[in-house]
Parts: sequence; C-alpha cells; structure tokens
Amino acid sequence: MFQPLLPDDPREVGGYRLFARLGSGGMGRVYLSYTPGGRPVAVKVVRPEFAEDGEFRRRFAQEVSSAQRIHGLYTAQVIDSGGLDSGAPWLVTSYVPGPSLQQVVREHGALPVRTVLLLVGGIAEALQAIHSVAVVHRDLKPANVLVAADGPRVIDFGIARAADATALTGTGYRIGSPAFMSPEQAQGGPITPATDVFALGSLTAYVAGGAPPFGDGPESAVLYRVVHEEPDLGSVPAPLRELVARCLAKAPQDRPTPPELIRAAREHPVVGGQLRFGEDWLPGQVNTEITRRADLPRTPPTPLPAPAAAPVPTVVPVPTMPSAPPVVPAHAPEPAPAPTQAPAPPAPGRRAAGCPGGPCWWWSW
Repeated sequence: MFQPLLPDDPREVGGYRLFARLGSGGMGRVYLSYTPGGRPVAVKVVRPEFAEDGEFRRRFAQEVSSAQRIHGLYTAQVIDSGGLDSGAPWLVTSYVPGPSLQQVVREHGALPVRTVLLLVGGIAEALQAIHSVAVVHRDLKPANVLVAADGPRVIDFGIARAADATALTGTGYRIGSPAFMSPEQAQGGPITPATDVFALGSLTAYVAGGAPPFGDGPESAVLYRVVHEEPDLGSVPAPLRELVARCLAKAPQDRPTPPELIRAAREHPVVGGQLRFGEDWLPGQVNTEITRRADLPRTPPTPLPAPAAAPVPTVVPVPTMPSAPPVVPAHAPEPAPAPTQAPAPPAPGRRAAGCPGGPCWWWSW
C-alpha cells in the first residue's frame, strides 16, 4: 500500500514533497504528497525512457491539458503538471483511498452482480465525461479503475496516447494491455470512444467472472483471439452476459454508447432503477481495505544518511632488504667513552631534538 521511498526516488517533485511510494507501472512511478492546504494527492512521474522522447513530451503536454478539463465525478481530477520542457514530466491527481479493481479481484475474487452493475454505471459516466472533451482513454483496464466508498474512479485517461507514437512503440514497447484491447487497437485501426466501451466489456467480464474474456497467455495469442474469436463468457453470471456481449461486439458501431450503458445498468432488475453507492455497494472486506488506505502517513520520510567516507588505508613502510650482507671490519674501533657531563638545555625560543636510540621528541616554545 504505502511503500517507503527508495534511494533512487526523488524527495520532491515540482514543489510537492513526497511522503511514500504508491506504486509503479509501465509509464512511471506514483507517489503520495499533499497540497499546501493539506489535501492528499498522487504525484505521477514519467519514466526516463519516455521523458527523453521529444514527441512524447509534445503529446503528453496536449493530453494533460485536455485531462485538466475533465471534471467527471467518477474520474481522478488532474490538478497540476510540470517538467514538460526539461527533466521528467509529471502530473498531480486527486488521491483515491482505495484499491484498484485488479487488486480487488486478485485478493477477494469476483464481485457480486449488483456491485458489477454499479461499476458499469459509474465507469460509463466517467467515459462520458472523458469523451466530452475529445479524449479517448485507450488503456481502460482493472488496474486503472480505483474503488472508493462513494464509487469508482477512472485514472490515467488519455495518457497512453502520449506514448502511442513515440520511438519506444516501434521497438517492441507496447502501450495498452492486450487482454483489454479492442480489435481495432490490436490491428492498428482508428481509435474512437467505442474503443473504450470494448475495454469496459472486457473489464466487466473480468470483475464479474474472475478471468479476462479472451484468456491469458502470450500477447500474440490473446490479440489473435480478440480480433478473430468470440469471448468466453462462461464464468460471467447470466444476468450480465447480454450486456457484456454487446460491449464486446467486433464492429465498433455495434457497441452501446456510455449513456446507453448507464441506462441499462440503472434499469437492470438487480439494481432496481437507481444507481446509488451506499455503504453496502462493495463487499465488507473491500470496505475494510478502503478504511485502511484512508489512514495516510503524515510524516515525511527520514532523509537518507550521507554515504560513509571510505576509510583511509594505513600505510606500513616496508624495509628495504640489502642486496649483499654488510661488511664488518676485522677489528672494530673501540666505542667512544660516555660524556661525564649532561648537555646544556636548549636556549629559549629554539627547537632541540634528541633521538637516543629510539623515536624523536620535539619541543617547541
């Protein structure tokens, strides 16, 4: 959930002091911070591979500008951005205290039919707001939908388009998730709002049945099934299959629009005519997780200690061995007699040294 900052993580981005790491993904890393007024926010920093691409920077600036005009209730509002001219680009969104749908299904399994219908209605309303400013999400998937106590929040809308035409996409770096791509995306065709509806159909099948409708495996195999085969909806509850199947139509024009999906979810017998996100809209264990995530760290991390200086090695002089044995005279001279009177002390203000058979001592006045 809240991970400590690593040594290679920044401590501040665009004036936002970072408190913890929230996660990382294909586009970059996400951190927890606060506005000057104390509102929690998510700071997203783009990976260096993208930051070095000039075309990415241009598109990123365009998409962020469009995203800041989106004010849907079921989207994470884009609040601020920067680094568009130099350094790593970043953007700030409102913080959502809840797990992603990917985490929910992975940890708790498939969701009840009523919960799924409420999700469809909320996400469709988010798509309606996104499409209203001529933006297509392009990467709608369970990891990009967070759940909160008052409904879902769609995140990262439009950002995938910024990377769609960079040099990285021509070197095997795929933007998007194959299991939730539309046939037109897989084939490099035109991207329209109907592309997001197809992704919503795959997402709905996943959260309702616990598995993606076109299976797992190598990307090429999944994409082939997306384009040429019908989805496997065997694990999707019967009350949801018709709605999901309509979203997963191969032809974009055969898919429902977001307003039609909102109406279908609202009028479903399980919901009863009203899309209301009350206290019981999520299973209890998911609500517990949301409560836990609302307990935010308020103390900034302790600065990393400076690296310790390398110890200075001790130099031990190695004596030089003589190349030949010393020459000793046959008759050594007698040693001089010891003086009978001690030498006079040194005069004031001068230095004297004596080395009587050992180390020297120095005096200084």
